[in-house]
Amino acid sequence: MSEQHQPFFSSEERESLYRIIAARRDMRHFTPNTRIDDATIERLLQAAYQAPSVGLMQPWRFQRIRTIQQREGIAALVMAERAETANALGERGEEFLRLKVEGIRDCAELWVVSVAPDDGTLFGRRTMPQAMALCSVACAIQNLWLATRAENLGMGWVSMFDPLALAEWLSLPAGSQPIAILCIGQVEAFYSAPMLELEGWRQGRTLDDGFFT
Repeated sequence: MSEQHQPFFSSEERESLYRIIAARRDMRHFTPNTRIDDATIERLLQAAYQAPSVGLMQPWRFQRIRTIQQREGIAALVMAERAETANALGERGEEFLRLKVEGIRDCAELWVVSVAPDDGTLFGRRTMPQAMALCSVACAIQNLWLATRAENLGMGWVSMFDPLALAEWLSLPAGSQPIAILCIGQVEAFYSAPMLELEGWRQGRTLDDGFFT
């Protein structure tokens, strides 16, 4: 194995990373009628593809939604699941329906992220094959999320959809598992705290709440 020199990072660079992590938000409000230039999109994708993955399997697949028809079809799938979720929430259903849960029609870019069909990778996932593929894709999405924030762009992860219906709508390869609809684009302002906290839906926990024992 060849030895490659990797520079140490300055304290200022380190603090920038922590600031980006702390400032990341799940965004639902976007500035309509905007676009993201190709160079920025390439940087974002490079960040995603540099994510760790079990056995270097890189099971993520990104699909760029290019047409209004595709957006409207995806929006309809999300609205259908939104209604089902409200029904399942019982007495909190009406409160839930007042929340904004996506920015599909307004965001500059709409991407669907899927777990690719299983390629047979065994290294590191013999006992947890599905979980390790899913975790690897989640790492790519997190890289992308931090990169968008570093670019002063917002990103929202929409998970309210029937994965089988979405896979059929997009004609994904057999065995694909869509797990995220990502809304990416310019925003007028970033939320000062997670939106669900600002709306009083749920209070986030902190390290003092016993995550580390």
